[in-house]
Amino acid sequence: MTDNELIVDLRGRLVETLNDFWDAVSEPCGLPEWFGRNLDAWSDTIETRGISEVFDSHDILIVHVDQQGLFGGHRQEGKALAGIFDGEQNRLVVHGLA
Repeated sequence: MTDNELIVDLRGRLVETLNDFWDAVSEPCGLPEWFGRNLDAWSDTIETRGISEVFDSHDILIVHVDQQGLFGGHRQEGKALAGIFDGEQNRLVVHGLA
């Protein structure tokens, strides 16, 4: 781990909808109140930065989630959101439940 990583750990938090996800990442990512709360806005935010001093001060974003709810594998919204992460600069890590 380096100082250039922004790690957002949502494990243990129930994330059933995209709105739950926006609520969960808004504060740790420093998203402004006017953030669009949609997939296009998230894509622009994590790919180009410039929307948040928190994002701008980190080179890498890593979001940890549990494999349930939105990320349970069968939800189209979860798949679409996961597809926005590039796996390098922006990573979504889905953890199986014990």
